[in-house]
Amino acid sequence: MDDRGENGSLIISSQLPVSAWYESLCERTVADAIMDRIVHNAIPVELKGESMRKQRSQRKEENGPTEPGPEIE
Repeated sequence: MDDRGENGSLIISSQLPVSAWYESLCERTVADAIMDRIVHNAIPVELKGESMRKQRSQRKEENGPTEPGPEIE
């Protein structure tokens, strides 16, 4: 990650907000190293709203079963 961050773009996505990353990483030293490299030059983009998976699931339930699509090999 360190090499990539210096030479190009890096996109990281997570379902956890950045504030919860420390809790999910077991060792504080490792968490500090990771966070320092990620957040240092980051442009955070936080999406808000309903999950797209949840919305699609609700639509499928409302519309009933659909015909299966063609199989792709």
